[in-house]
Amino acid sequence: MSFRLHHMLVLSLCAVLSGCAVYPTPLTDVELQAAATTNESQVTADQEPVNGAVSLYEAMARALKYNLDHRVEEAEAAVRLAELDLSHYSLLPNMVANSGYAGRDNYNASSSLNLTNNTQNFGASTSQEQEIKSADIGFSWNVLDFGLSYVRARQDADKVLVQEETRRKVIQRIVEDVRSAYWRAVSADRLMVKLTSLEGETRVALAETRKLYDERQTSPITALTYERELVEIKQKIGEIQRDLNTAKAQLAALMNLQPGTEFRLAHESGKQGSLALKAGLDDMMSTAIYNRPELREVEYRKRINVREADAALLEMLPGLQAYAGSNFDSNSFLLHSDWINWGAKASWNLLKVFSYPARREVVALQDEMLHQRSLALTMAVMTQVHVSRIRFLHANKELKTASEYRDVQRRLLEQMRAEAAADRISKQTLIREEMNTLVAEAKYDVAYAQLQNAYANLFSSMGLDPYNWEVDRNQNVKSLANSLKDLWFERGDLNAGWAKRLASAE
Repeated sequence: MSFRLHHMLVLSLCAVLSGCAVYPTPLTDVELQAAATTNESQVTADQEPVNGAVSLYEAMARALKYNLDHRVEEAEAAVRLAELDLSHYSLLPNMVANSGYAGRDNYNASSSLNLTNNTQNFGASTSQEQEIKSADIGFSWNVLDFGLSYVRARQDADKVLVQEETRRKVIQRIVEDVRSAYWRAVSADRLMVKLTSLEGETRVALAETRKLYDERQTSPITALTYERELVEIKQKIGEIQRDLNTAKAQLAALMNLQPGTEFRLAHESGKQGSLALKAGLDDMMSTAIYNRPELREVEYRKRINVREADAALLEMLPGLQAYAGSNFDSNSFLLHSDWINWGAKASWNLLKVFSYPARREVVALQDEMLHQRSLALTMAVMTQVHVSRIRFLHANKELKTASEYRDVQRRLLEQMRAEAAADRISKQTLIREEMNTLVAEAKYDVAYAQLQNAYANLFSSMGLDPYNWEVDRNQNVKSLANSLKDLWFERGDLNAGWAKRLASAE
């Protein structure tokens, strides 16, 4: 009978444990579809619709307000700030409240044994009721835990600042990408129709040239040379179209517009003079070393590491805990059913003392590693500024060359048209020069877009924020765009004012 009961209990326990096992449960099709529908409806929700032509500064404003990569970094910053607020509670004393009920089917009785004569002193007795209710509330405060919590809270505060620098880096990259994609998209907008028309004219001209070659109406060498020139122009058209085709889609993604959304671009005329450099290379490097988020992040991590050394030292010390509490017990055998207790105790984990030299060595090595990383990043930043400056100056030079080439080609086309009107050149030659002129226009637009990209990259390499205020999501796009426009016009041509502001900040 006892064996059967034991066997049944074992089987019942196995059944309960098997029922508590957890297995991977994939999402159902309904759940996946619901998640997909929710994400699709919310990815561009609560955004101002695009009205009219989008300017460069409106594109920047939309990226600041709606770009999802920026929102992810903002959410990360909010999490770090919430963790800092939470860490403040670890500085408070502990307060624990308990209540309970205990019962048994008989009395908790006992007797005593006289060890002198080895006889029982008296019969069984009890000082506890069969059912007892109890409650207590206690306060305790560990001085060592308070010190450690204070150090950890200061580390959490530095992590908030680290995340802020990460957010700055992301938004600088986004605005740089917006500026580059915008001018490429403007070029694509302006040239795509002409490029398509040019491609059609090229096909017609190629067909006519091949016909002349097949019918031997002209010299084979002349026909093949002309055909080669047309194929080269067609190849250049394809390269330009490849570079420009995706620019508008990339700009829409940066502004967080639904893919396929139709919008127009404001074809602003660029002023080359507004992009001239007047700041010296040394001033630009100093500005970059002061502003770059990566370098600031390393400095904050150094401070976190220094406080890790403080935490290791505190953990080595003895801990002193003071406590007090109020208690209640329903046991009627007690003389006092409620009472207050207090006390203090000290504890010391001796293993922490032996492990402290190893932890101190780790902290020292981490500090040296961060120092070397800071030096490496400083050199990388200085190099980036130098390369960005060279790239900008080279892009400016290329734009001037492209402008000269375009002007010469335009004058040449005018002469060719005059010659064609007088029947002194062939139609094919005129078409070739019209094609060359359009290619020259395309090269000029591409060169200008590259100059704008180099200009944005120069600001990013110096770590300059695209705005001097905290972005307010309640601010409308137009107002934010106007503020951005004023700021960028104030910055103007990267004058030496950056060095003056840097000196005042230091």
